[in-house]
Amino acid sequence: MSQNEPMTPRGYDELLREFKFLKDVEKPRVNVEKQRAAELGDRSENAEYHAAKEKLRHIDKRLFYLNSMIQKAQMIDPSLLDHSRAHFGATITIMDVNTDEEFSYSICGTLESEPENGLISVHSPLARAMLGKEEGDEFSVQLPSGKKSYEVIGIGYTDIFSLKKNIRSEKDFGFK
Repeated sequence: MSQNEPMTPRGYDELLREFKFLKDVEKPRVNVEKQRAAELGDRSENAEYHAAKEKLRHIDKRLFYLNSMIQKAQMIDPSLLDHSRAHFGATITIMDVNTDEEFSYSICGTLESEPENGLISVHSPLARAMLGKEEGDEFSVQLPSGKKSYEVIGIGYTDIFSLKKNIRSEKDFGFK
């Protein structure tokens, strides 16, 4: 059984935008490159032809992946949810119970995540450990750096895309 892939409405729109660009613009462009290269003659030693074939392979793999994400997409608008518990789309402030160091994380979809910017995938160990917690709850989680214990000190909502630093554009979708 395939797992649902939660994402924000804007995340879903970005996913569709990349899929449509690759399918309707990039793949036809690279197909033309491949046809032009094939017209140059012997394909066995034709670097342009082999490069275009490789680009098409990458585009097809990415389209296959994006299509599977579209099929599994479960759109959730976190701004409409109650923020008394940690859930998809919530921004949770936690404190390391051993060091009193504070961290803020927003739980988002796989394709929306930027861990370096505090946007963590709903499937990550830390996000799974936080889900359902309320302010004041303590929890432990096994992280790559070892087992850590935290206390939830705040839960709120911040638009995920206001926190993103790496919003991709069409030039990032291409295979030039």
